[in-house]
Amino acid sequence: MGTELTVRAAALEDAAGIARVHLQAWRESYAHLLPAETLAGLQQGPREERWRAIIAAATTDTWVACAGTDIIGWANAGTGRDEDGPRPQELEGIYVLASHYGSGAGQMLLDAAVGDAGAYLWIAEDNPRAHAFYRRNGFVPDGATSAHKLVGTPVRIQRMVR
Repeated sequence: MGTELTVRAAALEDAAGIARVHLQAWRESYAHLLPAETLAGLQQGPREERWRAIIAAATTDTWVACAGTDIIGWANAGTGRDEDGPRPQELEGIYVLASHYGSGAGQMLLDAAVGDAGAYLWIAEDNPRAHAFYRRNGFVPDGATSAHKLVGTPVRIQRMVR
């Protein structure tokens, strides 16, 4: 991990790298939440196309963390998907490869995506590592919960705010 970490705004040509990290990070962090066959069946192509569309639409801000030229994490934030969002900005997603846990990449991404402003996010209730990260950054559960489906699998989620 001796390579310098940087964070920058995502460009259209980053879609493949973001999709690769997205899939690998899900496999690493959601193995206890999603069936192994579901995680194994995730495909790069559709996820890459989705990221191209997200970046091209520019309705949210997407950031990438790089170790040298390799994308090792990403974050995405915008005005929020909830009609009654409790804060003006939603952190829609943030993922870092397990090989870079503890490197500071997650913090750099969070800082780029929402800074220290008021924000909210939705998180799997059973995701202790992420809960600890967000609590260190001032996020607390606000009591809102929901039943959500991740690739067809029901997962309980809760909202955190700061």
